[in-house]
Amino acid sequence: MAGRDQNGGPIGLSVKLPFATPEDLAQKYGINITRGGIYLRSRTVKPPGTAVTLDLKLQSGQRVLYASAVVDFVTGQSGEGVSGMGLRFLTLDKESQRFIETHVATLPHAASDKPPVPPGVGQPDYTAAAPPKDGKPAAPTLRRVDSNRALVTGAASTGPQAPPFEEPKEEPQRTGPIIGIDLGTTNSCAAYVRNSKPSVLFSREGYNTVPSILALNARGKLVVGHPAKGQMLTNPRLTVYGAKRLMGRAYESPIVRQIKDRFAYEIAPGEHGEAAVKLGDRVYSLQQISALILREVREIAQNQVGQAVSRAVITVPAYYNDNQRQAVREAGRLAGLHVERILNEPTAAALAYAYGRDLTQRVLVYDLGGGTFDASVLELNGNVYEVISTGGDTFLGGIDFDAAVVKHLMGELEKKTGRPFQGDRVAMQRITDAAERAKCALSERREMRVHVPFITMVDNQPCDLDVVLTRDTLVQLTSHLVDRTLAVCDEVLKAKGLTTEQIDEVILVGGQSRFPLVHERITRFFKKPPAKSVHPDEAVALGAALLAHSLGQLDGVVLIDVLPMSIGIGLPGGRFKPVLARNSTLPAGKRYIVSTNRDDQVEIEMSIFQGESDKAMENEYLGTLKISGLTRGPRGSARVEMAFEITNEALLTVKAKELSTGKEVVSTFSTRDTPEALKKQLQHGENAGTATSGAHPVPRLNGDGEEKPASPPPPAPAAVPPPEVVAAAATPSSGFMGWLKRLFSRT
Repeated sequence: MAGRDQNGGPIGLSVKLPFATPEDLAQKYGINITRGGIYLRSRTVKPPGTAVTLDLKLQSGQRVLYASAVVDFVTGQSGEGVSGMGLRFLTLDKESQRFIETHVATLPHAASDKPPVPPGVGQPDYTAAAPPKDGKPAAPTLRRVDSNRALVTGAASTGPQAPPFEEPKEEPQRTGPIIGIDLGTTNSCAAYVRNSKPSVLFSREGYNTVPSILALNARGKLVVGHPAKGQMLTNPRLTVYGAKRLMGRAYESPIVRQIKDRFAYEIAPGEHGEAAVKLGDRVYSLQQISALILREVREIAQNQVGQAVSRAVITVPAYYNDNQRQAVREAGRLAGLHVERILNEPTAAALAYAYGRDLTQRVLVYDLGGGTFDASVLELNGNVYEVISTGGDTFLGGIDFDAAVVKHLMGELEKKTGRPFQGDRVAMQRITDAAERAKCALSERREMRVHVPFITMVDNQPCDLDVVLTRDTLVQLTSHLVDRTLAVCDEVLKAKGLTTEQIDEVILVGGQSRFPLVHERITRFFKKPPAKSVHPDEAVALGAALLAHSLGQLDGVVLIDVLPMSIGIGLPGGRFKPVLARNSTLPAGKRYIVSTNRDDQVEIEMSIFQGESDKAMENEYLGTLKISGLTRGPRGSARVEMAFEITNEALLTVKAKELSTGKEVVSTFSTRDTPEALKKQLQHGENAGTATSGAHPVPRLNGDGEEKPASPPPPAPAAVPPPEVVAAAATPSSGFMGWLKRLFSRT
């Protein structure tokens, strides 16, 4: 029913549609609605430019949309097509905005700031403008919803402005309680020990975890956790998830190049050449992204603990490299936390499993989370927790299981439509969300309908994704991923000459470990069912809290960890030479003496990598150490002692001292080299500024672990004399740890 206000105001247009619920309306009528307007069929139409007050209701009379609008175009007035009007929204009330964002904004056509022209209604006519009244335009200044969902005034919009990251004004204080934090790929969890009992700190919404998601909302505010997760479907471009996979990696690294297009948000180079995220008009480092998540966790903890929190034990995947561990420490600092300890996730889970039980067991922790997989073998002896072997894959987790389901759904959609999927990022995120929900549901049921309405347009007609997914199909799609986890477990056991029969318990950690196929394959592989005494989502945070509680106590737990991946240097020809081997007991260190190989040389460079491949470029590039300020003199006169030291957190420090003068040499650790530059350096090691310019090859070790004399270096071009080996100092042993191990093995 429509009519003009007696005072010459906007037309009042009240429309009742034959739908029972907002969901039903969106599914069956959503093709007629966008963020910017609505198309209504009508026998009588008003000319473009006419102001309208629209009241849209359900069959029950419930209002779903109330807006001031203006007629943007009409159809069917030339004798062809359907008679109707396209109404462009000027303002929407809060309930209408909520309806648009919840039920409409995820549809593939809905991002438009103009009313839609549905298929089959004919050509729109924008020309028959209504005459102005009293010399004034019929429509007020446009206040509309743009594709970023920001309410703006005027015809143009650049989206929400991103706020700058605010660094803490002072270093965090080492006072007050210490909490444990599991900084996860998908979810983060915090725990605290009260009265000697650890418990999880719940999110603001009452959940035991906080989604590790950050988003820039329509008001230009950064939101974290569940509010950010609610934006993933409607605006994935400005919603950051799964950032843990990229943390501590160079933007130009092969891994980042391979996966950056898998994310809906924009991966950009950071200030120091690292992978970063662009939100709106601003670039945030992944340390800043993680810091904002940690700040949310910290605020939650303060509200529940009842006092200021500035200290934490934060967990990381056991297979994290040095750059990634350093990045987590930096994220903690930016969040206002003094990081008392970086703790490996499998070790934390073992703490949660065995703390206070006085066990003597050998256990394997199988940690399959949202983005990473770790397997660690630990020997438990009372309050001593010794890791003896570890391995993992930082690109194997629940996200990959989701991706396998998405690929299957896309294939089914292509079979239905006869053409490749043509949807946008929003449509893709809707499919990914549906795939994840189906995957989780199939852990408890045998089949699940995956229905995503209006996912694409085919021949100008909306098309739904509607597939019944069974558990058997899910098993077929993801079986190879579970096999990859077991291959890691097998390799971790073989690294120490162990068999599955020598493992007393298998502890499952991480949300994806709930998958029934995981339980089935674990039981078959280890010939015993996994333990069920720890919560997959909470165990890591609880273990971190237990370690935090025991810090500084005389009878606290003793952790003996190992280096997850070998650390070494790149040699000419692209070779990799380990300096510290994988599974070395921590802390550990090694010292070498290098000398200049040409007259008046004042600088030495060494590129450092972490991994197990014989080829340097197949390992993780940690950085290039540049030693400058050497004393000028004849070749070999400047002798530098290089000290590689690994802390009990598997963090690397490299120090250099010029022996002839006794002074500490200025050294910088840069990670800006691109893969192409490194390949060039390693393949042309005889040139100045190479990966090991001026440094001798690393001495080899004999069967007893003692250093052999280094072989004479191969001849080099006359312009650059061959590197000269001077000496190599003995490796500092972790004697105390060895003594402690022997002491407790006798009890």
